[in-house]
Amino acid sequence: MTQSLRKCPENFAETEIDDEIVLMCLTNGDFFSIKDSALAIWNLIDGERDRTALLDRLTQDYSVSEDAIRGDVDEFLAAATAAGFVAAD
Repeated sequence: MTQSLRKCPENFAETEIDDEIVLMCLTNGDFFSIKDSALAIWNLIDGERDRTALLDRLTQDYSVSEDAIRGDVDEFLAAATAAGFVAAD
């Protein structure tokens, strides 16, 4: 994804519980728990960063290689996009 990633708050309700964020899909009522690496990715989605910028920031923040996190980032973005929580502009 080379386009900026943004959250789609019209599609979910969000609440923070301890060290995780729980999202409820407004179309079907399903719940999603976001924690650990997914939470770090979620918190970086700001409407300005694209996938590459997310990877760059995460490699800096956590002192890991891009190869080590690319799969987690791609998996999370695919799931969040499929659920309607994230879109690329």
